[in-house]
Amino acid sequence: MATEPDPDRLRALEARLDQAKGKPEVKQTTTAKGFSQGEVAWRMVIELATGIMLGTAIGYGLDVLIGTLPVLLILFSLLGFAAGIRTMLGTAKELHKTKAAPAAKGEGN
Repeated sequence: MATEPDPDRLRALEARLDQAKGKPEVKQTTTAKGFSQGEVAWRMVIELATGIMLGTAIGYGLDVLIGTLPVLLILFSLLGFAAGIRTMLGTAKELHKTKAAPAAKGEGN
């Protein structure tokens, strides 16, 4: 005999019990393919911070090489911020598409 219960049999038993009780089967809601909302939020924060840091690093490096210290640093920091925002919006659009696809089929959450 096995010491661990079979998870598939347990799920099937739970489904039969819920059906016998008359309860509808509860579907777990997820943001997109297994990501929780906290993970999605951290992903967006990291995308924004990475864009700003890369822009600042490129601007500082070019300023040191050229000798125009604050000009390119500020310019590339703003460009990095804009790139981070654009990446965040792309992520939000991608998550919206993956969440809206089951709703369009009539499955809902």
